Amino acid sequence: MSKIQQPSNQIKLTNVSVVRLKKGGKRFEIACYKNKVQEWRTGVETNLDDVLQINNVFVNVSKGEVAKHGDLQKAFGKIELSEVVKEILKKGEVQVGEKERDHDLGSLRKEIATLVAEKCVDPTTQRPYPVGMIEKAMAEAGYSVKQNKNAKSQVSECIKLLQTDSNLPIQRARMRIKISLPAEDAERLRAQIIEGAEKVERDDTLESGWEITMLIDPGQFRIFNELLQKESKGRGRLETLAFAATVGGNSAA
Repeated sequence: MSKIQQPSNQIKLTNVSVVRLKKGGKRFEIACYKNKVQEWRTGVETNLDDVLQINNVFVNVSKGEVAKHGDLQKAFGKIELSEVVKEILKKGEVQVGEKERDHDLGSLRKEIATLVAEKCVDPTTQRPYPVGMIEKAMAEAGYSVKQNKNAKSQVSECIKLLQTDSNLPIQRARMRIKISLPAEDAERLRAQIIEGAEKVERDDTLESGWEITMLIDPGQFRIFNELLQKESKGRGRLETLAFAATVGGNSAA
């Protein structure tokens, strides 16, 4: 006797990101494409069809249970389905699986370690550490990655913890630069330039104008460069002299 093939009405969802919102005592979910939720929230993506895998509201996406019309009306009021979807997209929580969460945290940890390695040096050799060594020190110090923050915003806190709670001697790298300006530009820009310095090493008023040698955070270099281009119109000069390890703003070189 041949087996009767039952037609399948289940939809296999792949690459799915579920957004969940609890409202009116009930749970509502929508099935979105990964990465599209954040693009919608930041305004990069505006087409709902490109965000949603299925244009419907569920009580459980994984089981394919669609929300009842009456429950939607009771929770959201008499509004269009697209408006309900937009509210869930805007206010809902993105559901992340355990494996995916571990993978995301691992990637974020690696990104933080890479940024720390770019910004810091071994005070003895004045050379940067390999990323792997920074990651080991982070584990030793018990550094906890915050999933809801980007890597860049976690770097300073991570460096402080490595300095106090790990055995890795580590110091922030500082760039040593020299700025030369004609006298008329120096009068206007002097205070602004000094304000951006970690430490002023030389400050000389010359016949030709003004020269200052100072230590800065490498991230400030672009800001100084743009300032001179805009305000000095090619009359000023910005030179990179070296990198230097520092503790508390004092040169350790």
